[in-house]
Amino acid sequence: MKAVPAWLVFTVLRVLTFAIPFVLLLALAIEGWLAAILAAVIGLCLSYIFLRKPRDTVARGLYEVRHRTKEPVHPDAESEDAAVDAAAATDSAAASAAANKADRT
Repeated sequence: MKAVPAWLVFTVLRVLTFAIPFVLLLALAIEGWLAAILAAVIGLCLSYIFLRKPRDTVARGLYEVRHRTKEPVHPDAESEDAAVDAAAATDSAAASAAANKADRT
């Protein structure tokens, strides 16, 4: 079974830190726009306090993707390079044979 990506876990937790206070504030009969603002502030505070580890994991993953030391290799790149090299070798062999034929005449 595949592990759930860290960014997905963090996103779901962030949505929950907003949605749960929002629903609770609406249940307390607070106006919708005010409940949304208060839920956003509460969600921000909760995620800052309690979601440090998932946030660091996502940040580390983004850093690693942005600062790769080696270019990622496309799966077809090696076969395409081999085909280009083979075509170049065939062309150079044909040119060499034509030059040899021209020298003989």
